[in-house]
Amino acid sequence: MRIYVDFDDVLCETARELSRLAQELYGCRVPYESIRAFNLREAFGLDETRYLRLMRAAHETERLLALEPTPGAVATLAGWAADGHTVEIVTGRPYATHAASARWLRHHGLDGIPLVHVDKYNRELAPEADDWSRALTRDEFATRRYDLAVEDAPVALEQLAAMPPCRVIIFDRPWNRGVPLLTAHFTRCHDWVAVEQVVARL
Repeated sequence: MRIYVDFDDVLCETARELSRLAQELYGCRVPYESIRAFNLREAFGLDETRYLRLMRAAHETERLLALEPTPGAVATLAGWAADGHTVEIVTGRPYATHAASARWLRHHGLDGIPLVHVDKYNRELAPEADDWSRALTRDEFATRRYDLAVEDAPVALEQLAAMPPCRVIIFDRPWNRGVPLLTAHFTRCHDWVAVEQVVARL
């Protein structure tokens, strides 16, 4: 199978670090379970200036390298690759984070898995997005084909629903609990044990 796996909050615990960072920078007390919006401006009540500062801090190399893996994710991806599946990490992170993101994968034994950057959230023209030369546009990404996708972001889930049918797993997070199963090919999993069980039945 050809498998798409999102990076942040599917492969690693990014939102927990963002919650801590927002409190450190601005005194925002929004614990992980209370993050009900994927848009961090809304989730943490930030204006644009504070949001951009938060994102710059969150994308610093040492912070990215320190992100904890989501329980079960690394072992599952390594197992899929060993079984001959084609696995790709598909991330909406700016391409400027590629080196740090690739280092994280190497550190966790996933260096053989390709890392694909996609402008999932239309940030290409944002003031801070100064290196998108090797990120795919949404239209370019829409031409790709997968048998399975594991994703948490509502906007990305909507795009997957519009792409040629593949099995889509909504990786359960507080900010996507209002997202319905958009097609008959969608299912929701609360952890990587459940993801493995779905894949075993395919």
